[in-house]
Amino acid sequence: MLGVDVGLIGGTGIGDRLAALGGKAMHVPTPHGTARGTLVEVGGARAFVVRRHSFGHRTPPHHVPYLAMADALRRLGAKACFSTAAVGSLHADWGVGTMAVCTDMLDLSGRNLTMFDRTVRHTDFSDPFPAHRHLLSALGADAKLPCVYACTDGPRYETPYEVERLQKMGADVVGMTAATEAVAMHEAGVPYGCLAVVTNLAAGLTKSALTHDEVGEAMTKLGERAVEALVSAVEVALRG
Repeated sequence: MLGVDVGLIGGTGIGDRLAALGGKAMHVPTPHGTARGTLVEVGGARAFVVRRHSFGHRTPPHHVPYLAMADALRRLGAKACFSTAAVGSLHADWGVGTMAVCTDMLDLSGRNLTMFDRTVRHTDFSDPFPAHRHLLSALGADAKLPCVYACTDGPRYETPYEVERLQKMGADVVGMTAATEAVAMHEAGVPYGCLAVVTNLAAGLTKSALTHDEVGEAMTKLGERAVEALVSAVEVALRG
């Protein structure tokens, strides 16, 4: 099996941009299902590029094949994995376009996803996003840090009261994927970093009703900048 240097996972609005980099289609079978992506040369590295929500955004957050993606990267020998996540901001002053490097998380998804449901293995989670340092080096002063990512199950958005509780618990942004992805990557032994891109203010912080179209439109505008950050992070990671 071919090896890779890194994995890149594009979330809402970013997966298609990464796919536009070209490359060769690649399917990696694992005990957790088949991970489907593209083998691409990015920033001097061989990267396995994955659309988190599949082509056309067809896979909801609770059905994303997190374990298959993580196990595939482990089997391919990836030294790191970088992703993007569209998020709602829990801070009124973190407006649309804010880039935040995730450093910790609050997992309220209830998914209980694990690679070890037949054996007893406890995974240390003192550093939930160990590859965040490469993203921080890539973004520099443009990144909001630290950033606690709160993860809900979705696919519905949060209520104003839920948002208020998340704020009181110290979270900075809210999304539906990155915490689950972090768990899978940790168990697979693949250092993971996530760039959270604010596409909207969370419920209760704005009077407007939130729609996925709004999120998609924001990521379309911010996508180029997010992809540049991922490529820069890859280059930093290669330099060690």
